[in-house]
Amino acid sequence: MIAARARGVRTHHEIRAGTYLFLFFAFLVILFAGHFSYLKLPFFWDELGQFVPAALDILHENAWIPHSTVPNVHPPGVMTYLAGVWRVFGYSIAATRSAMLLLATFGLLFTFLLAVRLSEGLAGIPALFAVLLLLCDPLFYTQAMMAQLDMPAMVFCLMALVLFFEDRHRACALACTAAVLSKETSVLLPLVFTLVLFRERRLKEHALVYAIPFVTLCVWLLALWGVTGTPFGNRGFEHYNVTYSLNPIRVVFAFLRRIYYLFFDNFRWVGTVVIVLSWRRFHIYSSRAWSVTMLFAGAHVILVSLLGGAELERYLLPVLPIFYIAVAAGLSTVPQWIRNVGLLSICGGLITGLFVNSVFPFPYEDNLAMADFVGLQQAAAQYLETNQKDKTIYTAWPLTAALRRSEYGYVQHPLKTKETTDLRYSTLAKLDPNAVEVLVMYSRTWVPKWSVLQVSMVDRFLAKFYEYEPQMTAEQCKSILGLVPVNRWTQRGQWIEVFAKPSVAQDQVTGAVTPDSPTGGN
Repeated sequence: MIAARARGVRTHHEIRAGTYLFLFFAFLVILFAGHFSYLKLPFFWDELGQFVPAALDILHENAWIPHSTVPNVHPPGVMTYLAGVWRVFGYSIAATRSAMLLLATFGLLFTFLLAVRLSEGLAGIPALFAVLLLLCDPLFYTQAMMAQLDMPAMVFCLMALVLFFEDRHRACALACTAAVLSKETSVLLPLVFTLVLFRERRLKEHALVYAIPFVTLCVWLLALWGVTGTPFGNRGFEHYNVTYSLNPIRVVFAFLRRIYYLFFDNFRWVGTVVIVLSWRRFHIYSSRAWSVTMLFAGAHVILVSLLGGAELERYLLPVLPIFYIAVAAGLSTVPQWIRNVGLLSICGGLITGLFVNSVFPFPYEDNLAMADFVGLQQAAAQYLETNQKDKTIYTAWPLTAALRRSEYGYVQHPLKTKETTDLRYSTLAKLDPNAVEVLVMYSRTWVPKWSVLQVSMVDRFLAKFYEYEPQMTAEQCKSILGLVPVNRWTQRGQWIEVFAKPSVAQDQVTGAVTPDSPTGGN
């Protein structure tokens, strides 16, 4: 590889601080402009079920271990940040989403800085290419505005990598600590740094500073253990995210799912081809910086394949910018016309993935399906508040949480709810038919007519290893619980439907609603 100075390429040391400041504000404007229409979007799933109530406990009572939601192993760093923002600007959904977008802007900046470091000596502008690809990514787009943990963990992991390669180890250790306080799985990064320094026989001079993230995590786990009786916060969380997920079949399936999403889905396969060819032909990923970065990326993919029963794609956020930096570096080794075609292909595939859903079941938060989900739940909540406010509403979490507290953007006044563990036939059939007057069913899993779940072999596999079971049907609601449909909303393959006893439903049946009917949401 020809040296950067010989090729006339500026290194990161030569770029003025004012340039970084300009880039930060440029990224900030782009992010806020792209998310402006969603700044008041009501909270989604784990936001309202876990992280926002935990942050509200800190805001109102300085309760680091939440009590208005079930505590778990996640450290309080992001929730503390949100509580601080609310103390200054007041609590609102817009303030929350703006606070997360500000963090995401730093994520773009540190992606740029890390790309500059890893791409030294390469032609073109791979650092900006990496940022462009991340901006187009549907997962980053949704997570950038959501009050969840993985995007902040991504930000501080990128920051720590940049500082480590600058040999600024005290600052790097503090960034690692911030990453660990964002999400406990980030402890993997300081462990990687410790192993690298040990191999290079430099650990002795930096051992104390890199002990800070581990000590911080241990203090949190001990505090959690003392209050809840388990370092995981609750036994259910421990079982689902450790014992359940460590089944060998689930581990293999989770790893394959990680590989597919990171290297193939949404036209990322084009980038994967570029990486493989550049690796073989030009050996551009052979530097110390790339070795350390890829060691962390590989270890992180393995870790989130072993742990985490939900197998959510957002767990991959800390390594997603690294993939795009590798793609951008690889594109710098090919002729310009191939570079342009490759870049446009990947960007086009990523942007398409923001709007077009997969044939596979996927978390709605991976793209704008989350906005469809929120819009449907908001429409149903407004209907229930108007027509069923005196009834106890049976449904599954997270809709129960949305109906119980007005802070989440769904109702103006709390409604009475009875939470079911899920909406499966085997669960709902155990309810007392005389007690259920109103039931809300909704599409918790992505199952369109052309889904792979329509394949019997896939259905049997998921039933055996993931306890998958279809939800109760409208006919079963009537025959088992004596309920009739009252109202239904659909949006781009998702749906939500209200059922009630005939006496309650009288004069409220509105008839069928056409697909993609207005939901009242964003």
